[in-house]
Amino acid sequence: MSGFVHLHVHSEYSLLDGACRINELVARARELGQTAVSITDHGVMYGVIDFYKQAKKAGIKPIIGCEVYVAARLRFDKMHELDSEHAHLVLLCKNQTGYENLIKLVSSAFIEGFYSRPRIDRELISKYHDGLIALSACLAGEIPRALMRSDYNAAKETALWYKNLFGKDFYIEIQDHGIDEQRILNPQLIRLARETDIPLVCTNDVHYLSRDDALMQRILLCIQTNTTIENPPEMGF
Repeated sequence: MSGFVHLHVHSEYSLLDGACRINELVARARELGQTAVSITDHGVMYGVIDFYKQAKKAGIKPIIGCEVYVAARLRFDKMHELDSEHAHLVLLCKNQTGYENLIKLVSSAFIEGFYSRPRIDRELISKYHDGLIALSACLAGEIPRALMRSDYNAAKETALWYKNLFGKDFYIEIQDHGIDEQRILNPQLIRLARETDIPLVCTNDVHYLSRDDALMQRILLCIQTNTTIENPPEMGF
């Protein structure tokens, strides 16, 4: 049996990005001997009911989550020069309270914060964090972006803000997909975790299930970014 659990997974409901069909995701986790798997689609929870039912049917523990977008300022601020950037944050439900709070966060992101993406802010996170586990996310997270700007103090300040709010339920997330930026940042993230006494979690930024799916996922990215297979977007998997 494998002790590893995927905590950062994008299904087909991460539109034009994820290529994991939920039934196949659950089947693959079971095939690998994994006892649990998560779903953390970009900014939405469209797939969580189907995911929950499929996982329960297969005897796999479903971990419901979302990779939310955090506004650069307040969720109400919508000025292109200042608010076109948004950082990623992974939120996972611990219990029923967390599930209800995640629904509130995602709904408010669309109703109040939508600006190119559904966005939340620290005010909302502070209000609806109970029952949730937070991971600092991929290269697009607040902490990695601060480190990429060579602003270690800002990264540390952000990490401590989340630690003070979530306590033991905030984790520094590290990934290694052979991306140069990750190789540069991972030692800094490990240092930050040690200095702040924040636990580390290793994840894979899952967007498809097997090598055979790579081309299909690349086509989705091309549609999203209005590029072609011959001239694909810079981001890749």
